Order: sequence, then C-alpha cells, then structure tokens
Amino acid sequence: MLERSDHLVVKDLNVSRGEARVLFDINLHLAPNEIIACVGRNGAGKSTLLKSICGFLPADSGTVEGHGQPLSGLRPYEVARLGVKYVPQDKRVFSDLTVRENLELGSYASGDYDWDPVISFFPKLKILMDRKAGHLSGGERQMLMIGRAILGKPKVLLIDEPTEGLAPIIVIHLKHVFKELSKTAAILIVEQNLPLVCAISQRVYALKEGRFVAELQGDQIRTDVCEHYL
Repeated sequence: MLERSDHLVVKDLNVSRGEARVLFDINLHLAPNEIIACVGRNGAGKSTLLKSICGFLPADSGTVEGHGQPLSGLRPYEVARLGVKYVPQDKRVFSDLTVRENLELGSYASGDYDWDPVISFFPKLKILMDRKAGHLSGGERQMLMIGRAILGKPKVLLIDEPTEGLAPIIVIHLKHVFKELSKTAAILIVEQNLPLVCAISQRVYALKEGRFVAELQGDQIRTDVCEHYL
C-alpha cells in the first residue's frame, strides 16, 4: 500500500526511446529515510527510470510524485528545486573548473552555501578545492558529484551506478556515506555491486526487460537478489 508520507511515488510509468518501449507499467515508492535499490542487467532500463523520474526523459504515460507534488512534465531543474536530486552515472563534472568552483555552482543553483556537510562526508575535497575537476580520479569525481547533489538538503537522492570503476576502499566509504545520508534523505540507488546493495538496502526492485519482476525486502534481499538479477 502506498502511503501519502512517501517521498517518491511512481505509478504506472511507461517510457519509450524513439520507437522502442523501454519501461512498462513501473510502480515504485520510496519512504522517508529509506534506501532502496534497483538492480538488473545492462539494458534493463534502470538509468531510463531515474532519468524519467527527474524529467530528462518524457513519459508516455503514468505519474511521478515527490512529497505529494506532481513531478511529471517538469523540467529537471524544477524537479531539483522540489528536493529530488539526481547523480548520473557518467561522473560528469565541469572539468575546466576547480572543485571549489563546481561547488559554488551547486550552491548558486540550490541557494545553499553551507559546505560543512559536504566536507564532513568527503574530507578529501577540502584539500582538492583548487584542483581542476578534470584532474580528479573517478572516486574523487564521484565525491564531488554527490557533494554538489546534497547542497540544498534534498529529500530524495537518485544515484546511478555510484561505485562503477571505483577502488574497493572508495566503495566502503560510499557505503558509510549512503547510510548517513539516509538519516535526512530517502535514496534510490541503481547499482550492480550486489554486496553493497545487500548491505544498505531496505528493499530491492529487480528490473528485467523494462518490467519489475520482483520486489525484495528483509531476508529476501540476501537470498534472492542474485536470482532476480540474472
């Protein structure tokens, strides 16, 4: 049963890319302080789902609500202003700008100039402030992207493949960060690192060929996630 208190509700969402239907009748809800994951093979439609929620891709039908407000049809920056932030898979930053300037742009967009939470989660950014973002490692870029996203104190974070290509020590740090962030925000994470998914998620949606084939929770996550992922 969907509750009005849910931070994010997706109902009967259908999305196409060109002539091809990518998502079919997607229903999803995300409660306050909850971490949920979406897993599936490459091409299942996971990134399309996040982009549709955030307004980067139009839906054929269905609705998306954040904090009880309709998000369907809004532009990405309007969705962000309503407290739903998206961290894309490509680790794209403003390469010619410094870390400081990247954060300043995030502050300008959100109106939030308090960087203390960013530095508390990612202390390394403090010593990288004057380094151009194009010279950062993959892990450092991911820190910067998540740091920018939490400016404005969003209620929902949508994070696409955050650990892809990262060293194990960075993955361990991100696991801790996600758990801490969930104290103030709900998180939907698309991830192929199944041990991480099992460690942090309260629920897991398994996506196959554009359809949810399972919703796992509790002990089901550890015992069944690999079966539904493959």
